[in-house]
Amino acid sequence: MHTSMPRIGGLPAGPSDSIADVAGVTVGHCTLAQDAVQTGVTVIRPHAGDPYCDKVPAAATVLNGFGKSVGLVQVDELGVLETPVALTNTFSVGAVAQAQIRAAVAANPEIGRALPTVNPLVFECNDGYLNDIQRMAVEGRHYDAALAGAGQDIAQGAVGAGRGMSSFGVKGGIGTASRMADGYCVGALVLANFGTPESLTVGGQLLGPELVKRLAQADTTAQPEKGSIIMILATDAPLDARQLRRLSLRAGAGLARTGSVFGHGSGDIALAFSTAYTVPHQADQPMPAVAMLHETRLDPLFRAAADSVEQAILHALWHAATVQGRDGHCRRALLDVMPELGKTA
Repeated sequence: MHTSMPRIGGLPAGPSDSIADVAGVTVGHCTLAQDAVQTGVTVIRPHAGDPYCDKVPAAATVLNGFGKSVGLVQVDELGVLETPVALTNTFSVGAVAQAQIRAAVAANPEIGRALPTVNPLVFECNDGYLNDIQRMAVEGRHYDAALAGAGQDIAQGAVGAGRGMSSFGVKGGIGTASRMADGYCVGALVLANFGTPESLTVGGQLLGPELVKRLAQADTTAQPEKGSIIMILATDAPLDARQLRRLSLRAGAGLARTGSVFGHGSGDIALAFSTAYTVPHQADQPMPAVAMLHETRLDPLFRAAADSVEQAILHALWHAATVQGRDGHCRRALLDVMPELGKTA
């Protein structure tokens, strides 16, 4: 059995082993943690400017569509982001999308009038086991706080949108990692809320049967066989939207290695964006003249995407703390259930 979290793959990580290793990318959290309310918001900024004016090329892959995200249709059609990427719980998608719209209008007062409308982009997972999701406790000000607090130092585990999430019958949440490949960086951030206890696989070793035994000994209630994961990939490689869609699909390889089969009730969605160039909103502004990466050079980036997603999932599990929420429900941290995993060999 592993005595510490394995390092996935042979590619080097960036300096912080996080999505912020992609230059310009920042992440902020707002965490709500009081009694039955265990939830929050996480925001990923693709660059420090206004993404409505300077859009970022992007594409998504829906591995299993049991999800309630906002904004994917236009991303698929136009191949760009025009707001930061927001993560939250299922019933808070509307509130966060409205906050994104308000922020965009504040920065560009003619949106919806002289200017086109804005496409909010919000992803979700269901944290209703720990969080009283019916309270709809997340408000626009929580999105604003997460956005304002975005930086390069990224907290992981039971924070932000990850506060109430569960994975493999233990505590899930936010995880991030990065890998360098062929001179470029690929960074991943996941909102992990998926997996059944018996399927947990760490660094290629099946730990699920032992985890099931430990959870049963702790008299833990039966675990649901459904969940979701949102996987966000950022890269500084010059890729177009079609190539980014190909990159986003490889997130599924990293997800599968941890024991997921993209189950019936799981919303498994990956989005990839590039920071190598931006697309101007105004037609009178020059379009970028960028030499895209040749198709035959994508394999190292595909490996980086798979490895960084798998590593980010493990980071979410290793960083998560035990959380007790509504009606006495509790998700124990993986390292509380299997403490030997946290020991250095």
